[in-house]
Amino acid sequence: MIDATPGAEAAAPARPARAPRRTPNELTFTLDEALVEAVAAGEPDWLAADRRAAFARYRALPIETNQLYTTYVDLRTADLAAVTPWEAPAAAPVGVSAALPEGAAGFAGFSEDRVEALVLDDETRASGVILDSLGGLIGRDPALAGRLLGDDASLPLDDKLAQMTRAGWNQGVVVHVPAGVRLQRPIVLRWRTGEPGRALLTRTILDLGEGASASIVEELEASDGAHDRTGDQALFTGSLEVHLAAGAELGIASIQNLATGTVAFQHRQAGIGDGATLRWALAQLGGRLVRSRVDNRLAGNRSSVEQVEIVFGADDQLFDLTSYTRHIGRDTTGNLLSKAALMDATRSYMKGLIIIEPTAVGTDSFLGEFGMNLSRQARAVAIPSLEIDQPDCRRAAHSSAVGPIDETQLFYLESRGISPEEARKFIVLGFLEPVVARVPLVSAQDTLRALLEAKWDAGALSSSAASAA
Repeated sequence: MIDATPGAEAAAPARPARAPRRTPNELTFTLDEALVEAVAAGEPDWLAADRRAAFARYRALPIETNQLYTTYVDLRTADLAAVTPWEAPAAAPVGVSAALPEGAAGFAGFSEDRVEALVLDDETRASGVILDSLGGLIGRDPALAGRLLGDDASLPLDDKLAQMTRAGWNQGVVVHVPAGVRLQRPIVLRWRTGEPGRALLTRTILDLGEGASASIVEELEASDGAHDRTGDQALFTGSLEVHLAAGAELGIASIQNLATGTVAFQHRQAGIGDGATLRWALAQLGGRLVRSRVDNRLAGNRSSVEQVEIVFGADDQLFDLTSYTRHIGRDTTGNLLSKAALMDATRSYMKGLIIIEPTAVGTDSFLGEFGMNLSRQARAVAIPSLEIDQPDCRRAAHSSAVGPIDETQLFYLESRGISPEEARKFIVLGFLEPVVARVPLVSAQDTLRALLEAKWDAGALSSSAASAA
């Protein structure tokens, strides 16, 4: 972070020494085939076959299949050799179920290998909405579970880590909203994880019928036993698989604030039907190393997606974000924006690819990637790209920029009597506000703003202490 104190730059701490760089395929965590077989032995034949097929793909694939991005694969801070998955996590809450968060229609809470809550209000339950763990759904509605879990297209077949999650998942949750049901209040999904030496592999499936409408708030938090960056590491891998039928509308806000001793691999893939609308608002704050991939498939005519993702990093966190948006139907619309504000020796790789298929006549698509380096040691890389096979487009464009805080903005605020440090704070938090404003639950908005402000204040305090040393 840039400090307003004269001479602070010269007194800034030296960049931490990094471990030797590993090859792109050198992942220290290994999913054991015996574990996959042990889990599959107690499951229906179709699910066991799905796990085995995913495991075969996991073993055969490299970490990165896109040659444009292999340069930026960096797993050196992931020390996961001693990490083992949780065995036989619970499928239902034990004891008294937690209450609904204020303003929510439903709540699912998971903490490590336990289920803390699966609850819907009376009106939402009466409308036919299903909120259940995947283990519970398999027992209660095998037909729905088979349709959702057995869909090959629900996760990218060319991604090693996504297939690892599919083969080895040990916990999951499903939200099913029937056709025509329109929820006015969000459903909250909360994951608390980070137990040192443990891996939580999760699948979240969101299924909206024709004309349905819903909003989801996903919260990824540190569990009580989670360590910081100096302790033993934990692994969280999570998929979020979205199925939107014709005319469905879904808003998803995700707030990731895991402990800095946790490595996170996230995969989000959405199939968007005719006239359906999807809105992503993703905030990445915590984690030691975060590797995130979002795949949007605009298969239906007149379908649309809006995606905003922000990163706020400190110390030597690494965020590796990839976004693929594939336009297949006619007159589809995509609007994607990634922003990173980086303190200390943080690194962020923002990679995006818009693919316009020959069938995608009338596409309107934009991709923007912007990094704000708040320290001389910070590094942001932006790689937006287009692949266009249909010339009849309304728009196909991308934009990117990386740099420090705009000095003209600082001058404007300081000329109004605002101190240099407060001016920097206002500019950075304003830079990240687009995600906060899209969170569909007021209490979650307040939480995210408080987390962003606390992270800024902690960085400012660290810089002040370094300057005084």
